[in-house]
Amino acid sequence: MLNLTAQNLVEFWAAITRPVDENGLGFITEQAKLEVNALKRLFVLLPEAPLLEEWERLVAAYRVAGKNTHDARLVAAMMVHGVSNILTFNIQDFTRYAEITVFDPRTLT
Repeated sequence: MLNLTAQNLVEFWAAITRPVDENGLGFITEQAKLEVNALKRLFVLLPEAPLLEEWERLVAAYRVAGKNTHDARLVAAMMVHGVSNILTFNIQDFTRYAEITVFDPRTLT
């Protein structure tokens, strides 16, 4: 079973609506809404839950700073919901977390 969090959708929206010359896809908001709705139909959307305590534990334990704090929030959501595997192109952003297993979609057959 593949899951999404609200944060995944927020980051997806930011990336697809960012201009192409800024490393985005340049989608207009109407297109972005259609894509987000499609993702919500394809994957299980984990409910927002109290994540602050788990996020605080992770950022302190792993000395997380800067933009990586967003990744720590995803890991916190995983911990709260009992999800142990993540599929990501950004392997290096998640390998620090001993609590999870990281998979690169490019290496799966």
